[in-house]
Amino acid sequence: MWTREVGGRVLTFHLAGINNQNFLMRDDETGSFWQQISGRAVSGPLKGNQLRLVSTEELSFGLWRKENPHGTVLQPAAAYRKWYEPKDWEKRINDSPTVVNTKATGLVPRTLMIGVEVAGASRAYPVKRMLELKLIQDHLGGKDIFLVVGPDGKSIRAFLSEIDGAPTQFYNKIEDSSGLFMDSATVSEWNFQGCAISGPATGRCLKPVATISDFWFDWQLYHPQTTVFRH
Repeated sequence: MWTREVGGRVLTFHLAGINNQNFLMRDDETGSFWQQISGRAVSGPLKGNQLRLVSTEELSFGLWRKENPHGTVLQPAAAYRKWYEPKDWEKRINDSPTVVNTKATGLVPRTLMIGVEVAGASRAYPVKRMLELKLIQDHLGGKDIFLVVGPDGKSIRAFLSEIDGAPTQFYNKIEDSSGLFMDSATVSEWNFQGCAISGPATGRCLKPVATISDFWFDWQLYHPQTTVFRH
């Protein structure tokens, strides 16, 4: 998700086409074309401009509703309902060929990844492995980070591994399905929102790290220097 404002001007975007199976957007105001995954203008008067990333998450609806009981839901626009993809879209797209060959990486093109960028460094985390491990500690772009699976067993978030600027390690509570995790410095309990709910750190919240859910072929294409978490 990106902001619509560039240089103090609010732009109106429309889907204009597909580039390497990634959306191209075109703004009405200047006719510039923008790449979906990077938010960068690739042609037109605004070529080279960069949209500002808006932090987003892919959560199960049940977890999102629990965290946001008063949240609203965007409904389909009736006039365009016939153009929407059917419910089995993801199942069908998994069988579709891609324009990027990932054989050399040992991963199939449509492996679902959680992509993370920190200080110019990028890494892809296979979702299947992430759901198995529940919590992953890592070091990326000079920062200690960790990814953790929510209490629904589906949703994933990432945070900096530090409390008030001091590095620390985080770990899951053994044989616990509450979705809570603990830190090694204060042994406080933290929830999936990244906030301490018991212990010395109660009331403190961790700094989130932006994540992108993407197919491997797409993430690799637009992050050519990326590494892959393989533990």
